[in-house]
Amino acid sequence: MSIIRITSLSHPGTEIFSMLTEAQLRNRIEPEKGIFIAESPKVINVALDAGYEPVALLCEERHITGDAADIIKRCGDIPVYTGGREILSSLTGYTLTRGVLCAMKRPCPRAVEDVCKNARRIVVIDGVVDTTNIGAIFRSAAALGIDAVLLTPTSCDPLNRRAIRVSMGSVFLVPWTWLEAPIASLGNLGFRTVAMALTENSIPIDSPLLYEEPRLAIIMGTEGDGLPHHTISQADYIARIPMSHNVDSLNVAAAAAVAFWQLRIKQE
Repeated sequence: MSIIRITSLSHPGTEIFSMLTEAQLRNRIEPEKGIFIAESPKVINVALDAGYEPVALLCEERHITGDAADIIKRCGDIPVYTGGREILSSLTGYTLTRGVLCAMKRPCPRAVEDVCKNARRIVVIDGVVDTTNIGAIFRSAAALGIDAVLLTPTSCDPLNRRAIRVSMGSVFLVPWTWLEAPIASLGNLGFRTVAMALTENSIPIDSPLLYEEPRLAIIMGTEGDGLPHHTISQADYIARIPMSHNVDSLNVAAAAAVAFWQLRIKQE
């Protein structure tokens, strides 16, 4: 490892933690050069366990022999930028969670067929742009038996720093990729689809019709208007969560947790 103490906000190499936007980190022009930022020892360890490759670390000096010590050992020969809390807060714009950030290489996008090969329950995230909701959906997916996640190009990047933090590293645990083709194309992979939407034709989420499907894709929509009509029209089923007190909808993250629990494959 190479410990580099910084005293300036313009220290060479630290721009990946401060000056680059999420879009620049993602590097759409040259995807093979894309990186992302993981925050906190727990989340970084989850990423390392999943095989993600570290590029550089940024941490408070006091954590080099504390919370970051094991991570530094695991990361091998990469630069470790360090300084006091004030200089690092000025650099990143906020106080670091547990004092550690790790820049990591972004993996190459996987094929939908590869991600869904052995999946029985998947979720399709269609047009969800709130990073907190993306992170929460992934966390529920990992906990409640979802085998894979597909995202439409209009959805937020799961490797956004805040999405990673909210998911507590679950974005590294559940296979995921981008779905460029129409949602109806999932039928070619053997999936039946259920759109979570409030319509006159919606069936209850606990319907045996849904539970008995051997391969099911659960489609979750935007935080505001929900799923667009063309997506709903492509689905094999439309379902809703029965609710009380005249409540007509749930936040997409909460709705996802309920749907995943209800439609999970029970272990033998």
